[in-house]
Amino acid sequence: MRQPLVAGNWKMNGSVGSVRELLAGIKAGIGAIDKCEVAVCPPYIFIPQAQTELAGTPIPWGGQNLSTETSGAFTGEVAASMLLDFGCTYVIVGHSERRTLYGEDDALVAKKFAVARAAGLKPILCVGETLDEREKGVTEEVVARQLDAVIKLEGIKALADGVIAYEPVWAIGTGKTATPEQAQEVHAFIRGRIKTRDAGVAEKLRIQYGGSMKPDNAAELMAKPDIDGGLIGGASLKAKDFLGICKAANDSV
Repeated sequence: MRQPLVAGNWKMNGSVGSVRELLAGIKAGIGAIDKCEVAVCPPYIFIPQAQTELAGTPIPWGGQNLSTETSGAFTGEVAASMLLDFGCTYVIVGHSERRTLYGEDDALVAKKFAVARAAGLKPILCVGETLDEREKGVTEEVVARQLDAVIKLEGIKALADGVIAYEPVWAIGTGKTATPEQAQEVHAFIRGRIKTRDAGVAEKLRIQYGGSMKPDNAAELMAKPDIDGGLIGGASLKAKDFLGICKAANDSV
């Protein structure tokens, strides 16, 4: 049985006060969640605060992105070693917003996955299709291409060191959500594609759903056999909502 992972992607949100309040709320409710791993990925500037306030708890934290470079004249970038200095366990790579807004292609995302893994971070690899791609019926082709870029660079066994998050781009921040059946179909495709190369990696790999999961749809999504938690955006900014999703994941085990 795979342990679900629910990770909060706070994106570019927060303040010192709101982060303190949010983490206090999560810590207050985490005691009842013992079968699901819960993590948070704050903006870079709040990672030290998360490290301080989450010390001694079972909640790991991570970055939302990282550079492919280790150091140097790369203004505004953050290296894997810097994330490790502040106790990060996870780092998100290839989020759809990085792909669409900042032009990150499959090759760059694969390199970020490799850099994170080499440094000892656990990459959360985001894959998924746009609305146009879904309507054209090429969802599986798009997801396969995104996966294969990592597999070609790193080899299939590298996926065992990370997590995959399926995020239908058309369901992020739009209020739309893939039906549990639509989500399961793509999750099953991902696991099946990996299984053809390494059944052991496929069986153990956690595949999160990352498209507008909320407390009121989390249980139905988590009940699907290939959905192993969630990469949560907006709902991760409210402790009550985030914990509701974590509880649904916990109860699915």
